[in-house]
Amino acid sequence: MDLNDWRALVTVLAFVCFLAIVAWAYSSRAKKGFDEAAQIPFLDEPGERHNERGSNHG
Repeated sequence: MDLNDWRALVTVLAFVCFLAIVAWAYSSRAKKGFDEAAQIPFLDEPGERHNERGSNHG
């Protein structure tokens, strides 16, 4: 095998890995975890950010 054969093989393997990641990302099993992660920004207490800003002034 010469260098070009190795390059082609690596390209095909990278494409297969890409397709596997896309299939995993769109699978229904991963949806629950993604839905939970999407709610993380909303889990902060409303007063926490106000208190953090207020503590910097004093």
